[in-house]
Amino acid sequence: MLPVSLSLSPLAAAAAGREFLVYIGPYTRNKSKGIYVSRFDAGSGKMTTPELAVEVANPSFVAIHPSGKFLYSVSEMGGSGGKEGAVSAFSIDKAAGKLTLLNQQSSRGGGPCHLNVDKTGRMLVVVNYGTGSVASLPLDADGKLREAASFFQHSGSSVNPKRQAGPHAHSVNFSPDNRFAIVCDLGLDKVFMYKVFPEKGILTPGDPPFATVKPGSGPRHFAFHPNGKLAFVINEMASTVTSFAWQPGRLREIETVSTLPPDFKGDSSTAEVAVHPSGRYLYGSNRGHDSLAMFSVDAKTGMLTPMGHAPAGGKVPRNFCIDPTGSYLIVAHQNSDSLAVFQIDGATGMLKPTGQTFEVGAPVCVRFLAV
Repeated sequence: MLPVSLSLSPLAAAAAGREFLVYIGPYTRNKSKGIYVSRFDAGSGKMTTPELAVEVANPSFVAIHPSGKFLYSVSEMGGSGGKEGAVSAFSIDKAAGKLTLLNQQSSRGGGPCHLNVDKTGRMLVVVNYGTGSVASLPLDADGKLREAASFFQHSGSSVNPKRQAGPHAHSVNFSPDNRFAIVCDLGLDKVFMYKVFPEKGILTPGDPPFATVKPGSGPRHFAFHPNGKLAFVINEMASTVTSFAWQPGRLREIETVSTLPPDFKGDSSTAEVAVHPSGRYLYGSNRGHDSLAMFSVDAKTGMLTPMGHAPAGGKVPRNFCIDPTGSYLIVAHQNSDSLAVFQIDGATGMLKPTGQTFEVGAPVCVRFLAV
């Protein structure tokens, strides 16, 4: 019989401590087969080699239930041609990290690209990029998805005929008080605000129904500040971040700043935005410049001060995620089939590569789960 230490997989034998499961959602058109999982120790900064957690088609974005018992993923299919994508529900085995399919439901649109679970764990909202729509799905106590209980089809266009001829809903985030769901629509240059009713699993339009960004900006992803009074939108097409003051149900623009160096002349677009748990720093990913833009945040005014750029360590950095302790950041590089781990300097907010890189085919999403 092998010694215990040799009979365990690297995933199961990961060091104990401030430990997290790390779930990775990729595109499955090339090397990947589904959702992958690793273990991460925030005490040492060490990450294990990712392993396949479950096979599923194009799980390009994943979200974890507040209970930590369930994980949900989009299956990014359908596009704008009328075919609907799907949302999948999985149970989580925290000991092994593996996922077991519970059920699937239609996303009610083409090209679902982002989803989130409300803070009560009773409903999920998914957005469809291809068809520019939003759907809410009630969740049962056993984690299973019900059919969509509310649905909204965005309409209109904006100034860029190639990218903004129609709506392209790109992300959804719940407000700190769980009363609103915020949806960025790249095609319309609008940030929609929906009222949330978890007990029924439905959304209704806010009043006002949306805020706007500069035409041609292409709002993509959204992040709240820990103080609950500020919010940030990263604009894909303009490579900018817009700061907003948040009062429940209302966004007021403060300023918009570039994510790129002043002398950059090439083609680039943004993907993800995240605020450090301390609220002192904000990060955004640049695809083309292939960097992570770093800013300090004035929590009173919402103003951003550029701190420079860290090379992302791969090609086309998409989503990245900061571990819950605020010590490390993991970034997914879609075009170099890799993940890279960075250490965050708590005193300065600067990012430093740890030298750890891992192969996963076309990764685009990273999420932590405490174990």
